[in-house]
Amino acid sequence: MKILDCTFRDGGYYTNWDFSSAIVDGYINAMNKLPIDYLEVGYRNNPSEEYLGKFGYTPVSVLKHIREDCTKKLAIMLNEKSTSLKDLDRLLAPIQGLADMVRLAIDPKNIDRAIELASAVKGMGFKVGFNVMYMSKWSEMDGFLPKLEAIDGIADLFCMVDSFGGITPQEVKRILAEVRQYTNVPIGFHGHNNLQLGLINTLTAIENGIDYVDATITGMGRGAGNLKMELLLTYLNKHEGLEVDFNVLGDVITAFAPLKEKYGWGTNLPYMLSGANNIPQKEVMEWVTNRVYSFNSIVRALDNRKNNAEDNARFPLFEPTHKFDNVIVVGGGTNALEHQEAIKTFIASKPNTAMVFATARNAQSYLDIDVAKYYCLVGNEGHRLTANVGANNFKGTCILPPYPRTMGTEVPDFAKDTAYELKSINFIDQYKDSVTTIALELAMTLTEQNIYVVGYDGYPGNILSEKEVALTNENKAIFTAYQIFRKSALKSLTPSIYKELDVKSVYQFI
Repeated sequence: MKILDCTFRDGGYYTNWDFSSAIVDGYINAMNKLPIDYLEVGYRNNPSEEYLGKFGYTPVSVLKHIREDCTKKLAIMLNEKSTSLKDLDRLLAPIQGLADMVRLAIDPKNIDRAIELASAVKGMGFKVGFNVMYMSKWSEMDGFLPKLEAIDGIADLFCMVDSFGGITPQEVKRILAEVRQYTNVPIGFHGHNNLQLGLINTLTAIENGIDYVDATITGMGRGAGNLKMELLLTYLNKHEGLEVDFNVLGDVITAFAPLKEKYGWGTNLPYMLSGANNIPQKEVMEWVTNRVYSFNSIVRALDNRKNNAEDNARFPLFEPTHKFDNVIVVGGGTNALEHQEAIKTFIASKPNTAMVFATARNAQSYLDIDVAKYYCLVGNEGHRLTANVGANNFKGTCILPPYPRTMGTEVPDFAKDTAYELKSINFIDQYKDSVTTIALELAMTLTEQNIYVVGYDGYPGNILSEKEVALTNENKAIFTAYQIFRKSALKSLTPSIYKELDVKSVYQFI
């Protein structure tokens, strides 16, 4: 049995395939001393519209550096769906003699096309691996397994990929036996860890004579991640007598610890549910790392997907029955609290005023103001409304994004009778599930006069977290779109570092 480590290739989904030189060199040095046969270091990709880092393209210079320092066999991966025969000269000819194996990431429905591509790769002198996804669904695909007879003589490895991370040990044993009925090619197993079955599934594959197994340092990999290489090696050391230098293993784990702390890969409830229900990890990964999506909303979206439902609830369209002279949109910044007395005085001086809470984070401080209140319910805001306002204090109207909603619909029971959804978002084409987008679209339906914001402070300082940068850029785009749509900048009554806002001190009005 051979062990393949694919940390940089699979772990790159978290780092956009960028790893520091120090981590790369430390990783290669450790791999040289550990009982691992293959290193899959990255992709060779055609140019992409999105940013892909060093190991998203694995340029010749990078591969040469690794080849010079590495004593193990090297593999790179091609995405079959985005690679054609005419691409091979450009992608593979420059790395002949540098990479030992080319693995193809394959959707089983494209197996015929993949066989043709693999044959051409084989003709260029590489060993060829088939990484075929969605193994839990192969039995449902009429005619797929018999087609594996055609890979004999072409493939050097057929790797079964548990894309959803939901396969069981019994299924591993059954599917492995089925595959063996149609091919004599060495077989591998690549498990994801949504249900924490990566180890037991891999051990089951080993017990049933698997030829290759995949794992990654600290389990770093797309979505819920993979089997931890350190766990596999520890088990094999104890039960199979595999020689492992645990000082070396400990050092490489330590080198990846800052990345683990930053990106937090590993399973959680949404990944568990996606694994149990055979739902792809790509979207779940985006949802889990999104700052506004709560676990409840992710679980709801997964449930809707499983039931083939656009959304789980629908509410009446919002039609304003009253127009206001002024609308104040309340954000989540601390300035909405610092200047609350002034804001309340401002509202008291302008009786025909409504408040729109883009987030209920600061809503508790304004419970004593007797004006029309609207609460935007996006992402985690239903839960926040319950926590910060509650059934006893709720007097207002809840506003949802247009139907259907990406993450489904969550409205607290006490607010369902006064919940409505917007018909459309008109002033911007992106960020349509942003609380600020919903709040401003609502504000423009409530008044044709003055719209103010409070609590949109921005993030001070020179060093911002990734989420702070993302939120800053999102709000800038929203404020700019508003200005273009309304032909005037949005006015902020409290301090803000957003240059897209026209800051007018609330104190000048009171």
